[in-house]
Amino acid sequence: MKGTNPFTHFIMANADALISIFNEANALPAGPERERFLAEACQGNPPLQEQVVSLLESHDGAGDFLKGTILFPAFLLAEKPGAMIGRYKLLEKIGEGGCGVVYVAEQTEPVRRRVALKVIKLGMDTQQVIARFEAERQALAMMDHPHIAKVLEAGSTETGRPYFVMELVRGIRITDFCNQGKLSTKERLDLFTKVCQAIQHAHQKGIIHRDIKPSNILVTLHDGVPVPNVIDFGIAKATEGRLTDATVYTQLHQFIGTPAYMSPEQTEMSGLDIDTRSDIYSLGVLLYELLTCNTPFDGQKLMASGIDAMRKTIREKEPVRPCARAPG
Repeated sequence: MKGTNPFTHFIMANADALISIFNEANALPAGPERERFLAEACQGNPPLQEQVVSLLESHDGAGDFLKGTILFPAFLLAEKPGAMIGRYKLLEKIGEGGCGVVYVAEQTEPVRRRVALKVIKLGMDTQQVIARFEAERQALAMMDHPHIAKVLEAGSTETGRPYFVMELVRGIRITDFCNQGKLSTKERLDLFTKVCQAIQHAHQKGIIHRDIKPSNILVTLHDGVPVPNVIDFGIAKATEGRLTDATVYTQLHQFIGTPAYMSPEQTEMSGLDIDTRSDIYSLGVLLYELLTCNTPFDGQKLMASGIDAMRKTIREKEPVRPCARAPG
């Protein structure tokens, strides 16, 4: 592999064997039993045995400081189709965002069905994320609405990263659906009304989405009728991290919203909990985009302008009226 040093190339070429042997060896106590297993499992491949031993020594030497953490290089932790996460077999990758990677997965028991499985990326506090999401999931379980995709389960992978299992929604983002189908203003408003009804249902149950944007509203056709589905409820809150100006460029879009759709209070990052008004603001941005094919403020320009300028724009600047931007 051009541009890859020999060590990295070896690790990547032997990733599956390395992970498998490490997991089995790590379950054995350090000593003769583990050594016999390694000699047998790595027979004929001394470099592989050497790398497994190195990882085991690093893992054992970390003690309680990294208890439960497996010290693999980051690229070894990337799942791929065919891999198992719990009782779910990954079939295909369908999306990737700042927060995680989404796969179509097949649940094998107690029922066989296809679901969407989102694996959270490295660098997040697993225990805190899982605890927050578990609390949120209890509330999510109370929601029952035809335009809200259900969150089915939460867990943690063998390497300690959180994953969330959601109802699989096959569709395209609401803005793309409207534009590709050249929907009329009335048809766009009809779809938007259904989205509002879904968000209202969630608010009545005490649930705030916190990241309403086109990619979280997918439209499918049921007997020729377009049906919007709001996805990722609760995940934005569950994965929220403490943000500072220094980290906002890499984390802002991951945890508390996407700049073009964020409410003024979300830009403050003050630690005060966001309430239903933030969702209403984001719905207003979505409606603006559905009618004009543009957001009130350009998301890329917001990010490029810096934190203070971004806050000032969202809080103080008056966007162009939709009627002045409506597509000709």
